[in-house]
This record gives sequence, C-alpha cells and structure tokens, in this order.
Amino acid sequence: MAYVLKINGKQHVIDADGDTPLLWVLRDVLQMTGTKFGCGMALCGACTVHLDGAATRSCITTIDSVGDAAITTIEAIGETEAGRKVQQAWLDLDVVQCGYCQSGQIMSASALLMSNAHPTDSDINDAMSGNVCRCGTYNRIRDAIKLAATGAKP
Repeated sequence: MAYVLKINGKQHVIDADGDTPLLWVLRDVLQMTGTKFGCGMALCGACTVHLDGAATRSCITTIDSVGDAAITTIEAIGETEAGRKVQQAWLDLDVVQCGYCQSGQIMSASALLMSNAHPTDSDINDAMSGNVCRCGTYNRIRDAIKLAATGAKP
C-alpha cells in the first residue's frame, strides 16, 4: 500500500506494508541512515526521531500509525533553533565517544529544549532516561543540554 510521509519538510510516497517500522523506511527505503537501529524494542533510544516535535522511537512506530504527523530526523534537526544549539553544544563539549547512540541522544535533547527552554536536572533526567549510551557519556550529555539551554559552559 502507498503511504505519504512528510519527512524533514518533504513528502515521500512509500510503497510498503502498514506495519513496517518507520526506522526501516527511513534507513532502507529512503537511505537516511542517521537514525540508528539499536534494540528494536524502544528501550535504547538510538532510533529516536520527532513526530510533530515529540521524541518518538521509530523502531516500534509503524508507518500506518504516523498519519499526517511531520517527521524530523537527525538529518534535519539542525534546521531548528533547538537542534542547532544542541548540535553545537555536543561539539563544544566533545560529547561523542563511539557516537552510535548520539543521533538519538541529540533528538531527545532537542525535543526537550523545544518543549522546555530551561530544563531542570529532573527534566533532563526524565527526557533522557530512555536513551542508553554504552560509552557512559551521560555527564557530558547533561552538560551539553545545559549549555544548549543557557549558552554558558557548566
């Protein structure tokens, strides 16, 4: 069946089964490989994208459930103010170690700052609790979110 998905501001007609996970449409059909496969069960956050600005796990989101929602991926998050700030903070604080989880981390952090420009530590904990980093860069991630929010290095 054909589905029309609005991804990063462009419409894409996708011919796939409705129960196909959005992750596989992004990666395999559209060749947008910035969104990563991690666990396939929405436990690690590596596949995080935005649906109408909300952080969403694309590995369990079927294309028939997306409807008219605007999908934003890591490839376009820098076009938003929050996304630009988060990406710059990641660079300024050398957050990345292996980097595999970082697209999902950036997407979750950007969604947080889009909905809450001045998050508390508790807000950051809640927003980022579904994102796993094998390298343990959690302190740098938290510092980068604070830098993106305030403009001041911790």
